[in-house]
Amino acid sequence: MAKEDYYKTLGIDKSSSQDDIKKAYRKMAMKYHPDRNADNPEAEKRFKEVNEANDVLFDEEKRAAYDRFGHAAFEQGGAAGQGSGFGGAGFSDIFEDMFGDFMGGGGRGGSQGSGRGSDLRYNMEVSLSEAFNGNKSNIRVPTSVSCGDCKGIGTRNGAPPDTCPSCNGHGKVRAQQGFFTIERACGTCQGAGKFIKDPCGKCNGAGRVHQEKVLSVSIPAGVEDGTRIRLSGEGEAGLNSAPSGDLYIFITVSSHHIFQRDGANIYCAVPIPLTTAALGGHIEVPTVDGGRAKITIPTGTQSGHQFRLKGKGMSVLRSKERGDMFVQASVETPVNLTKKQKALLKEFETEGGGEQNNPETDGFFTKVKELWKDLKD
Repeated sequence: MAKEDYYKTLGIDKSSSQDDIKKAYRKMAMKYHPDRNADNPEAEKRFKEVNEANDVLFDEEKRAAYDRFGHAAFEQGGAAGQGSGFGGAGFSDIFEDMFGDFMGGGGRGGSQGSGRGSDLRYNMEVSLSEAFNGNKSNIRVPTSVSCGDCKGIGTRNGAPPDTCPSCNGHGKVRAQQGFFTIERACGTCQGAGKFIKDPCGKCNGAGRVHQEKVLSVSIPAGVEDGTRIRLSGEGEAGLNSAPSGDLYIFITVSSHHIFQRDGANIYCAVPIPLTTAALGGHIEVPTVDGGRAKITIPTGTQSGHQFRLKGKGMSVLRSKERGDMFVQASVETPVNLTKKQKALLKEFETEGGGEQNNPETDGFFTKVKELWKDLKD
């Protein structure tokens, strides 16, 4: 009986790439693997055909010979089917897909973790002043710490643990799965190679207990939202004297009622009396370091005008430099005027001045008149 075309066996065509071959092989091999088809006697035969087709098509030289001469290229002692039967398409990937659960989720290595403690996260909010000056603060972290009774070993009175009887201290055991021999972490000792026969009464053999820990945290000057501080070894304690994890502190800088921050710069909107803006003068503004700064207001200052105070902004992280402070003028229209004040303003209005006193107003309405004229035309 003539052999089936290798491309047809894998469900692909001659234009398929090496990646297409790999994907097709993985799909077909998993579909027809004998261990997944125990009640189907044809599955093993089909599985061998899939492997033979892949062995030829995934090898570029063999594929070129097959494309030219067909199955005849491998007759008379040809190479196809004589190798391992698991072509270069990555049988290890299929192996992991099929037996990953059996191997305890350990991936290609199939081994359990070392028992290292988990990393922890702590969200910490600081004020703008603390972010500027830096600060040292105590925090309380619920975590797991090394058991004091057994010194983290997990045995009663801190005696050395016994060698695991299931794996003889290797931490791994072997099992037969079909025609494969699979190595996995020992289920008795969880890959540790040691077995606690007489566990500690306080931690029940884990070597750690739940406890709240108080830590001192140094907040460096210049921290911003999202700054991450790592405290090595201050995370969860590891199992049975394994290393502890790390603690990661994520900083959030709270908003301020006067200042707005943008990186290392500070912005502050300051209301200015109409008379000061018109006639000029001086004002004092607060600074983020707790001090004061004097600003000269030029005659005719408009709302939105910014004054830059160099070096009066935020501290820069890990630097002696500081950003700048920008003070934005907000000219305030007077309210609750007395009769005399109203009369004075009315007199000012009567005096006129037009473009000379209100250049922006006159300029705007001149453009409006031109717009209306253009619309009529």
